[in-house]
Amino acid sequence: MSASPSGRSVATAPDATPAKTADGGLRDDPAAFLGLSREECIELLRQLVVSRRFEEKAAEVYQIGKIGGFCHLYTGQEAVAVGAISPLRSDDYVITAYRDHAQAIVRGMNPDAVMAELYGRVDGCSRGFGGSMHMFDASLNFMGGHGIVGSHLPIAIGAGYAIRYRGGDQVCLCFFGDSVVNIGAFHESMNMAARWKLPVIFVLENNRYGMGTDFRRVAAVKELKDRGLGYAGLTSLDVDGMDVLAVRQVMEEAIERGRTEKTPSFIEARCFRYMGHSMADPTHGTYRTREEVEKWRSDDPILSFSRRLIEAGRLSEEEYQTMDREAIEVAERAAAFADRSPLPDPEAVYRHVYSDRYPDDVRRRDAWRKEFR
Repeated sequence: MSASPSGRSVATAPDATPAKTADGGLRDDPAAFLGLSREECIELLRQLVVSRRFEEKAAEVYQIGKIGGFCHLYTGQEAVAVGAISPLRSDDYVITAYRDHAQAIVRGMNPDAVMAELYGRVDGCSRGFGGSMHMFDASLNFMGGHGIVGSHLPIAIGAGYAIRYRGGDQVCLCFFGDSVVNIGAFHESMNMAARWKLPVIFVLENNRYGMGTDFRRVAAVKELKDRGLGYAGLTSLDVDGMDVLAVRQVMEEAIERGRTEKTPSFIEARCFRYMGHSMADPTHGTYRTREEVEKWRSDDPILSFSRRLIEAGRLSEEEYQTMDREAIEVAERAAAFADRSPLPDPEAVYRHVYSDRYPDDVRRRDAWRKEFR
């Protein structure tokens, strides 16, 4: 990749040629790619690149005022979403926190609908009601991004309980950040999942900072995966969250446990967000140094995976460049779609508040409502 239109540095396209074996053939060991075909690997890379380019476009339009409120970007963490979601079935469940754009796209949500939701427009996945932090699509079993830290873990427990109650073999994948391990809902959810043997897969995206606080400053247990050791029946492990295949491998194993043994898993994916906590937060210079950010950028998940595919002869430089151009086009189309989508009718503020029509006597008590007349 080259620099983004917004001027942010992203992964540079790898300068590599397909490696040769002693007899001159291309080196391609399927076992090194978890038995995935060339096409399946290229699809994983495509999801990584589309997610990255989408987030870059979101950053660009936020800076010119087309997106309001908070906007939490996922840049740098794409391997976690792609590696964790790609082995799921369509009837499995996904639930996440407020850094949710990439997860929604990887799960299958149309990038147009994601961008329109960021803009607060009626063609957004939540009709503009949710904004950046609340992507949702029940048809994909994508049970939403959630803005309150840790609030969605009990909801994941509910999904896991429903699976067991109905006798199904689905799993529920639950993403959250490192600051969640210090709140009560985390321990309550882990305890219930282990005690009731619920097929919930907890994925902790440890990007090292809860907002602007280094997790090591506030965690008495520095190895966060060890937080799960207190719950019998819960498998706890960590993984390199910058390696899409490593994440996929541990996820495949966790999915198998969930389907067959009905037991939960706790996976600490060690990763890094290249952007600040939100668009209001500087990339570096306050709680992070430029050197730390650049060090993690050198392990860019897109750079490393594309290089592996090129060295194995599964991908050419030209194919990579074409993929990148197409991903930019996806992001540009999404922004154009969001620009065309209308704003919600002001009366929409009253929808979904009551199960039936909004009571007229309550409307009359809303003095500010005259602004809509």
